[in-house]
Amino acid sequence: MSTLAAVAQVHAAATLFMVGVIWFVQVVHYPLFPHVTRDGFPRFQKEHESRTTWIVGPAMAAESLAAIALTVLGWPHLSHAALVTGLVLLGAIWLSTGLLQIPKHRILESGFDAAAHHFLTTSNWIRTTAWTARGALAFALLHEVSR
Repeated sequence: MSTLAAVAQVHAAATLFMVGVIWFVQVVHYPLFPHVTRDGFPRFQKEHESRTTWIVGPAMAAESLAAIALTVLGWPHLSHAALVTGLVLLGAIWLSTGLLQIPKHRILESGFDAAAHHFLTTSNWIRTTAWTARGALAFALLHEVSR
């Protein structure tokens, strides 16, 4: 197996893992926040952040490193549009996480706040859509590498 093929596989695995995580969070996890008791919510939120970080941190790091490596190694061989689009989507995910979702999670650490929760759930569609598109691109790039 070539280095490019191995990187494409790691990239696809990390991206598709995050596609699954983000859809679970969007459809199952975030909608359940209002059902946590008011007294228990601050602890729930802190545990949510801590436990989620252990899952998504390594996957997001692996995805980012693999996306960069795939772009560098694949530039002469793969679709430039797909590689650049993938990096742009990845940038949108990281920016959305840092500028939109994390600040709302910080508000929720003090207790449930309906407005912060609504914004969190609504704005998370940016990441859900971007990761879904990245998943399709990861499949396309994996297919391109295997030809």
